[in-house]
Amino acid sequence: MTDIYRAAERLMGMQDADWQRHANPLSVWSRFTCLPLLTFAIYARQWIGWWSLPLFMLACLWTWANPRVFPVPSDFGSWASRTTLGERIFLARDRYDIPDHHIRASHVLTSLSALGLAPLAYGLIVLDPYAVLAGLVAIILPKLWFCDRMVWIHAEMTGTTPGTPLSTPLMPPERT
Repeated sequence: MTDIYRAAERLMGMQDADWQRHANPLSVWSRFTCLPLLTFAIYARQWIGWWSLPLFMLACLWTWANPRVFPVPSDFGSWASRTTLGERIFLARDRYDIPDHHIRASHVLTSLSALGLAPLAYGLIVLDPYAVLAGLVAIILPKLWFCDRMVWIHAEMTGTTPGTPLSTPLMPPERT
């Protein structure tokens, strides 16, 4: 079975330097604009026809560029930075002993987010703004909760407290 998390990481082509830049809170928070921008570009076909295609391409470019355009943060201790650090641990779960309850919760939250694709797709096909909004909310809220789970993974695996300054991106020891 394909690991959806690793497939997404490969699709984005994230390297170590990209992950460090993505740990900038500006990158993490502005990342939540990507899906609404893509959605708007698709929905805009109702008003501007094929001119929505350049908007869609710009939204795709922003989605790819977002983790790369911000500088590496001077402090990795914020909630947003730890979201990224926790996600790196989670993506490398074959190298870390992540407690099963975190893995189960992460899969459930990802599944809940995926359920939001149905109303979003329906809304975009029939141009129903309420279905689009419901789909966006159904995708983004579990994603926020997933992000919080990543902070929890990072805190538990590194023995640190979120909000405590970190001058470097602290990772736990790998499985031996």
